[in-house]
Amino acid sequence: MEQTDQQFEGALGDRLKALRARQAFTLDQLATASGVSRAMISRIERGEASPTAALLARLCEALGLSLSEFFAPDNPSRAPLVRRKDQRLWRDPVTGYLRRSISPPGMPSRVDIVEVDFPPGARVSFPPREESRSMTQHIWVFAGVLEMILPGETYRLEAGDCLFMDIGDAFQFHNPTDKPVRYAVILDRGR
Repeated sequence: MEQTDQQFEGALGDRLKALRARQAFTLDQLATASGVSRAMISRIERGEASPTAALLARLCEALGLSLSEFFAPDNPSRAPLVRRKDQRLWRDPVTGYLRRSISPPGMPSRVDIVEVDFPPGARVSFPPREESRSMTQHIWVFAGVLEMILPGETYRLEAGDCLFMDIGDAFQFHNPTDKPVRYAVILDRGR
């Protein structure tokens, strides 16, 4: 049975707490490293709050993880095939965007593939992340229109278009239309 975003959402706080413990970070240390308040981290870990995509990215960055690594299971099967019904889903509580982890977890690859369903009018902003300067990504649009707002340049992507970019700088995903957009993010974790 396909794991719903609500099922994973319930485990998200436990996942953050386990990853924080694995890094031997206190709540205060993670708050300082991520710029996210101690109270918010505590609420997320207790399942009382759901992080936005941008907030979760800041927490992952402080823990030295990509979002894909955050969503990967602790003990992946290491099978080269992951069926759609077994791919993890997560929904951003503010924008409603749905993120599906496509890549089989646990493979010896620097590449992660994510599918996103992005609602009409949605916007997600990511701050600059020094630790991500070695990472790049391709944004490949399947349906709809997506604006990628980078420092000094805005790209309008339509179905079939693909944009390559570094992810250490600030950037925004924006759907400027009244229709959803569906796209893939192909992330390379190192050069």
